[in-house]
Amino acid sequence: MQAFNDIYQTPGAFSWSELSSPDPRAACEFYGQLFGWTYDTMNLGQGDYHVIKVGDSAVGGVMAQQQPGPAQWGSYVTVASCDATVERARGLGATVCAGPFDIPGVGRMAVLQDPQGAVIQVISYAPPAN
Repeated sequence: MQAFNDIYQTPGAFSWSELSSPDPRAACEFYGQLFGWTYDTMNLGQGDYHVIKVGDSAVGGVMAQQQPGPAQWGSYVTVASCDATVERARGLGATVCAGPFDIPGVGRMAVLQDPQGAVIQVISYAPPAN
């Protein structure tokens, strides 16, 4: 079996999953029991963000949804340059729903909707601090 690459530095790799939920605490309880996930909770000023942990590895997050409707999972794909990816996506017919914008200490991201209507997030991660 080939060794896994660092998904945070591999353009094109799915690197983060995020659940937007009307009841994040209930969602954390459910998935914690289902998969054994633990959480580190951060207050972002607009509410808590629950970082999903598998062992010591952060693999995703759970947050309160910003729009009415059912809970939904979102996927992030690593890109070398968020800005260049957004411009390329526009040229291919995508709609830019948000961004690009910076996430302090994490990187730069944008939310895109492809020509068929599917939404996906793209992110270029900041180099790790030494």
